[in-house]
Amino acid sequence: MEQIKCLIIGSGPAGCTAAIYAARAELNPVLYEGLQPGGQLTITTEIENYPGFPDGVTGPELMEIMKKQALRFKADFRSGLVTKVDFSKRPFIITIDEKTEVAAQTVIIATGASANWLKLPSEEKFKGMGVSACATCDGFFYRGQDVAVVGGGDTALEEASYLSNICNKVYMIVRRDVFRASKAMQQRVTSIPNIEVLWNHVTEEIIGDDSGVTGARLKNVKTNEEKKIDVTGFFVAIGHTPNTSIFCGHLDMHDSGYIKTKPGTTQTSVSGVFAAGDVQDLHFRQAVTSAGTGCMAAIEAERFLIEQA
Repeated sequence: MEQIKCLIIGSGPAGCTAAIYAARAELNPVLYEGLQPGGQLTITTEIENYPGFPDGVTGPELMEIMKKQALRFKADFRSGLVTKVDFSKRPFIITIDEKTEVAAQTVIIATGASANWLKLPSEEKFKGMGVSACATCDGFFYRGQDVAVVGGGDTALEEASYLSNICNKVYMIVRRDVFRASKAMQQRVTSIPNIEVLWNHVTEEIIGDDSGVTGARLKNVKTNEEKKIDVTGFFVAIGHTPNTSIFCGHLDMHDSGYIKTKPGTTQTSVSGVFAAGDVQDLHFRQAVTSAGTGCMAAIEAERFLIEQA
């Protein structure tokens, strides 16, 4: 069985930063990229608040830069999904793609979070046929058309802002009568003329045919009045759920599914296992804080190994 000093699970800002620091510390880190190499930032548009980029940078560009930097220090990036863990004793046994086992002296969990869905039968029916959770991935297919975005947070407003540049019209379906997004994002979106905000509305059904989505049936939560909008693209942006299911029963977690870490550290309830990025961040969930905790996790893993030696 392959022996690994530092195994990193996840390839977003936290995982890549951990790989940079661990590689420079000569821990020979092995990083498994998971189902979405680069993490959630690969479906994010312009990033204006990441330090070092005065003109902004796109999410995919930022993640490519981070990966190149880690590779420069000989971090070992591998394709594969961690499907099982055994943290009962060291070395920890990690199963990749349900078949390959490796032994790790330390583990850094940076699995991030996944998009939430409305859980409508019609949503499931039209996924890939007009329904998407990634405007930057699929927005190109709806150039010059009318589309809808569900949600009132920063993610939803970012998606709507991006789509407004390429689509004819963007409907924003917001359950409440206010946005939850930052003031800067609110000001940006409300100033865009081809974005129409439908306050106090929820989606009852996504309408379509064999060719894909053709519209959506909405309901006003205050008046119960129904409204139909004609759209060919329907983008869901209602938050994320931490990717922690395989760690249930192995680590202490919050009720919301985020991994608990000791205050001021990335240490989990298991000595030698660390958590970084959105997987343990209930409050900020920003690229810069994810990178910061990735740095912390690598340094703590290095110190742990020194103490054990």
